[in-house]
Amino acid sequence: MQNEKTRQVFELLLLSLGWFALGLQLYLGIVAELHRGVAWQWTVFNYFSYFTILTNLFLAAGLTVPRLRPHSRFGDFLRRPTVRSASLVYITIVGLVYAILLRHLWNPTGWRWLGDVLLHDVIPIGYFVHWVLFVPPARLRWRDALLWLAYPGGYLAYTLLRGVFVGLYPYPFLNVLRLGYQGVLVNSAFLALAFVAMGWLVVVLDRHVKGLLAVRVNTRR
Repeated sequence: MQNEKTRQVFELLLLSLGWFALGLQLYLGIVAELHRGVAWQWTVFNYFSYFTILTNLFLAAGLTVPRLRPHSRFGDFLRRPTVRSASLVYITIVGLVYAILLRHLWNPTGWRWLGDVLLHDVIPIGYFVHWVLFVPPARLRWRDALLWLAYPGGYLAYTLLRGVFVGLYPYPFLNVLRLGYQGVLVNSAFLALAFVAMGWLVVVLDRHVKGLLAVRVNTRR
């Protein structure tokens, strides 16, 4: 009972931070672009072109929908340990790629700094803690790491197709205008390897660390 209460409070805190950060980033983006004479519709369209935003949105929804619609099919799907394990892979890559490749490109201050830290640091770390403590072992398979490539693969296809029509790319390592398709595909291959490696690490943690924790909990009972 105590563990369930702790889980409920932790999830509520995590999803609240997620929605707050997402809303804050959208608001700040709209305000900044309006001052430049850019229509808010265009800002919203660009907002949903970032892997960081989409992944944090998926995580926030994944914690919110099961609370609001616990018996719905979508709620059951988002609550599955396999889905939450995949979510951990995605949000961890978000944090790592930002820290290694993107953080040095700008220096946000004030509210922008807060939103930046929440989306790229606090949420990834918080979700990892949530996964370790509150998501039951998923009996993951090695091939799951390959199946989880569907989401980043779909995002890459969308980004390249969108770039053809609008001439904009959300990340420098996906910028076809500067790198060409060959350069972008090489970068994408390295990112795919990173996703698979992180997926396999999650499989190892699920099989050994989470399995060990489950045994200890059952022993105490």
